[in-house]
Amino acid sequence: MTLIERIPTLSDDEVVNLLTNARRLRDQGDEKQQAAASELLPSLEEEAEQRRAARLERTKARRAAARRPKSAAA
Repeated sequence: MTLIERIPTLSDDEVVNLLTNARRLRDQGDEKQQAAASELLPSLEEEAEQRRAARLERTKARRAAARRPKSAAA
């Protein structure tokens, strides 16, 4: 199983950490590291964005559920 194939099984923290490291290696690594990081970055960025969007939706849903319904004026 390649690293790209493993991305969906990683925790949120692992995805963010791997994304940070890939960005660093793309900018500061040797030629081989830069090539590997460049190959991995699109998949990591997409996964990180999907997870961020899902977290935002869960937060919105929790906030909406926590709001009390407005009482009707009598």
